[in-house]
Amino acid sequence: MTRRVSGFLLALAAFMIFEWINLGFNLADGHPTAFYVVHGVLIAVNIILALVLAAVGVRGWKAGRA
Repeated sequence: MTRRVSGFLLALAAFMIFEWINLGFNLADGHPTAFYVVHGVLIAVNIILALVLAAVGVRGWKAGRA
């Protein structure tokens, strides 16, 4: 994996984490409980995916140095 691809994965992971945490804080009150459960699951899954992308990006970045 090139450093360019690794950098893209790291930037994508940072964007995903920022975007989904921001969405979590901006959810308005007054929705049914199911709305919050579904969005909570979406946020959790996307944060986990972002962490996996970040881990792959860091490993690729370090391997690209060698």
